[in-house]
Amino acid sequence: MRLINRTPSPALRAFLVLVPFALAFVVYLVASEIRLEANPSDRLLPSPGTILDTAVSLLTVPDRRSGAILFWGDTWASLTRLSLGVGLAAAIGLVFGMLIGLLPHVRATLSIFVGVLSLIPPLALLPILFITFGLGEVSKVVLIVIGITPFLIRDLSGRVMEIPREMIVKAETLGASSLVIALRVALPQVLPRLVQAIRLSLGPAWLFLIAAEAIAANQGLGYRIFLVRRYLAMDVILTYVLWITFLAWVIDWLLKAVARRAFPWTEVSP
Repeated sequence: MRLINRTPSPALRAFLVLVPFALAFVVYLVASEIRLEANPSDRLLPSPGTILDTAVSLLTVPDRRSGAILFWGDTWASLTRLSLGVGLAAAIGLVFGMLIGLLPHVRATLSIFVGVLSLIPPLALLPILFITFGLGEVSKVVLIVIGITPFLIRDLSGRVMEIPREMIVKAETLGASSLVIALRVALPQVLPRLVQAIRLSLGPAWLFLIAAEAIAANQGLGYRIFLVRRYLAMDVILTYVLWITFLAWVIDWLLKAVARRAFPWTEVSP
């Protein structure tokens, strides 16, 4: 049997999933041991034990001045900004994606404009956003919206245009208006694609969030990482990076679970 036709068993699949993580851990462990053996005071690659101790301290020890655990405050602040930004971008992307996909006049007006907008580096607009909206929460949320909305619009409008013309013609034959066609024909087919598009845009959304928090914030995961970098506190930085990675994975898993539950007829990518 050719390799292309072989499917791993559940046990083998679980083992294969763990292999790259184990290899990455071994590589880091070896590199850390080499550096610490040469210089026990080296802070670039702290040992896993040091990272674990730091993580426990960050998760449980309150700040001396405020009495609050900064780690959870940073997490809440970042997740709030991320949720607002991605939620607004998803709503805008869905509305304009369906308008561009369904209405030829809107498509002729906005499709090229949205394509040009998608070519603008969002981080280059960050100074303009800070000048326009100030250094508060609005500018950070707007950066996420500007960063991922053009992608969502282009992806969703493309999905709408992929709807077979026969379905729209049949709906028109039954007397459906443009609004009814949008809500009863296009929307059910676009929603699964919206969830997948949000999953794909989470990476850039985190990037924009961390960049905005690093430049102007007094709380947040990105703010804390860039605050402690001046002290070369790699144990703190790595703890936050691992936590961000875990949060991103959980959000992606939740979106995939929602898609499977709400749209069981669609094939959700792993």
